Amino acid sequence: MAMSRRDVLLGSAGALGAASFSFPAPAIAQSEPIKIGCLAAITGPSSAPTVGFNRGVNFAVDAINGAGGGKGRKIELVMRDTQGDPTKAVNATQELISQAKVHAIWGPLNSGEALATTPIMARAKMPDLHPCVVETLIDPVKYPNAFRIAPSNNQWDDAVRNYCLKILKVKKVAVIGDTTGYGVTAVGASVAAFKKDGAEVVYQANIDATQPDMTPDMLRAKNAGAEAIVVWSVSTGMEARMFNTRATMNWDVPFVGHPSMASGELASLVAKPENWKKVYAIGYKSCSYDSAGKLPPKSEDLVARLTKANVALNDTLLWWVAGGIDCIELIAKAVAESGSTDGAGIIKYWNSLSTYPGYFGNYRFSPTEHNGYLTEEIVMSESSTAKNGTFALAPGYT
Repeated sequence: MAMSRRDVLLGSAGALGAASFSFPAPAIAQSEPIKIGCLAAITGPSSAPTVGFNRGVNFAVDAINGAGGGKGRKIELVMRDTQGDPTKAVNATQELISQAKVHAIWGPLNSGEALATTPIMARAKMPDLHPCVVETLIDPVKYPNAFRIAPSNNQWDDAVRNYCLKILKVKKVAVIGDTTGYGVTAVGASVAAFKKDGAEVVYQANIDATQPDMTPDMLRAKNAGAEAIVVWSVSTGMEARMFNTRATMNWDVPFVGHPSMASGELASLVAKPENWKKVYAIGYKSCSYDSAGKLPPKSEDLVARLTKANVALNDTLLWWVAGGIDCIELIAKAVAESGSTDGAGIIKYWNSLSTYPGYFGNYRFSPTEHNGYLTEEIVMSESSTAKNGTFALAPGYT
């Protein structure tokens, strides 16, 4: 049955209950909830993305359940705080599968944890959606149950490197990440790609996200002649300390890199607003406003509905919120279309999505391609222009 995305999630109760979730035969138990496990770093240094993702997840669940659920089936979230720790994530994954008996899992939300949990979910044939960017996390042969609803690190890395080399026109870069599995992997890939494209990586480092003083590493980067600092970390605290140190050093070097550098919470972490200038983060067309301050119409409508529901956006990123909404819809729609909470049916539905219009972006999956996010949706943002988790395009970017 044809339906609009707005009707699926945000329409009237009648539209959501009647039109969006009609179940094909055989009918499934009407009283059994759709149990979605959530692996999220609610606390700890990697918690910034979770704030936004969880708001989107809860908004989507409230909308669907408030309309009566899908054919009477309410969504039940089973949330586990991984604290950004791979060991805790592994334990939580095993518990969600064997004890909570969830039907699908959203997360983990950072690659360091996902590197440890993805093989476990594959063995259990547990449907898994995640926004983690490390390339090896998606492999339809090794992990036929895992699907990515965000760009891969190669897509991110290409956007950052192209901005540095083609728009900022720098030749010498410092590449810095945190010490998580993600940070180490991302720095290694970024350094290799910069060198392949003829740039000189004059300094590279992986820093503990809780390190209080960034001066030693920033001085090494400056003394090495870095013309831009490329950052791969989800830790906004670490990033704020780097921005503040740059200001103290009276160094005008630009920062380019991870989307977390545009997180709204940085406004309260930097010592002065101007410390957040010349910071360019990965962004998306769906979350970029034009010279008149307008978002794409679909995103404008979403922000209005989130605002009406008192979902705060000033301290997070819209794409995190929108990604959380999309994950819940993708799971709920898979159950509705397959007529079952069986993992094989959910995975088969996701594999059939040659096009899927989400709020974060458009997705495309097939049995041989589980990287769903389209490269053309990626842009670069000027971090300090944050407005409701959205941004102006970075200078020189079209």
